[in-house]
Amino acid sequence: MSEFDARALFTAMFEAAVAAADPEHVIRDHLPKKPKGRTIVIGAGKGSAQMARAFERAWDGPISGLVVTRYGYAVPCERIEVIEAAHPVPDEAGLTGARRLFETVKGLSEDDLVVALISGGGSALLPCPAGNLTLDDEIAVNRALLASGAPISAMNTVRKHVSAIKGGRLAAAAFPARVVSLIVSDIPGDQPSLVSSGPTVPDGSTRADALSIVEAYRLDLPGAVMRHLNSPAADAPLPDDPGFGRNEVRVIASAAKSLEAAAGVARQAGLAAVILSDAVEGEAREVAKVHAAIAREVATRDRPFRKPVAMLSGGETTVTLRGAGGRGGRNGEFLLSLALGIEGIDGVHAFSADTDGIDGSEQNAGAFADSSTVARLRAKGLDAKALLNANDSWSAFDALGDLFQPGPTGTNVNDLRVVVVGR
Repeated sequence: MSEFDARALFTAMFEAAVAAADPEHVIRDHLPKKPKGRTIVIGAGKGSAQMARAFERAWDGPISGLVVTRYGYAVPCERIEVIEAAHPVPDEAGLTGARRLFETVKGLSEDDLVVALISGGGSALLPCPAGNLTLDDEIAVNRALLASGAPISAMNTVRKHVSAIKGGRLAAAAFPARVVSLIVSDIPGDQPSLVSSGPTVPDGSTRADALSIVEAYRLDLPGAVMRHLNSPAADAPLPDDPGFGRNEVRVIASAAKSLEAAAGVARQAGLAAVILSDAVEGEAREVAKVHAAIAREVATRDRPFRKPVAMLSGGETTVTLRGAGGRGGRNGEFLLSLALGIEGIDGVHAFSADTDGIDGSEQNAGAFADSSTVARLRAKGLDAKALLNANDSWSAFDALGDLFQPGPTGTNVNDLRVVVVGR
């Protein structure tokens, strides 16, 4: 890309971030005490299959169970069944998976242990319409949320109140068994109840909160959904419910730990490394403008950091859909907006990728960009601003050969963004 091998550095940083959240590395340190009775494993998320395999290898007693992961993310397990479903839009396979999870925890005793392996992505992978709602209703809710630009915390508050499995309801179904939730967090701030909308972890949000979000983001939801949200049937169990009294929740991997690992790689390469935040939220293109402004300040005035420096951030941005038919996800959108902000500022290189290996609905995790990205697009007859306005970042970086495609990683601790200035 330029005078130093930015791609090699960024790839090494990404690999370190993923390794820090690899279930094989972290799950052994968080094994629960063995029960008198049975050990049942359940789970959902884009990293749930890898978590299940790691748990099998670490647990020396008898176990059985079921986890649900995204199509293409399954890995072989010996004692825990793995099934696949759709993400980010739910499908019938996910509905079947949710029903089978309820069957898996049915009829347990207080001597039994349920280990819940939860990672990001489970909100879509476990559709389970509440009350008289249908799968089509839940799909409509999901589509409206994905297009709204709402932060993940708001999206999951709404999802939980139209679901029969989210918001701690799966853990409630396992009572009186003890439930230990091992969580790989993809949520800014690492609030466990928001990861995959908390199928085994309740929170204090109410249907009034969900209705406020619907109004604030002007969500166009089916009439049946609105009737449900306005009824007591939408109420979810609260954290002080006695049925959750024996349960435990452990966050075993998070963006903070992964960012530290990536920063270590940058330092080994001779760069100063600063972590701006592990909990960045907001519109991807607007977050990019802030990162670009900091990069320009460092490049031209050596403040607030002296160059050469690698600036890292994590969290989960959002994209409000403006165009029709655009391809790409939040990481590509961030980079394309950033590229517009750093055009002509020499020595700035950037990278952004989802640690689960997939950005949006395409097969790339993210992309690479630098000060010349906009000019290189222009040389190919492409307008960076027009592509950004069409939410078509994938086409931009594909045209330049700058897509980053590591494939599914088996974990998910949100996005890794890196901006290097001065090399």
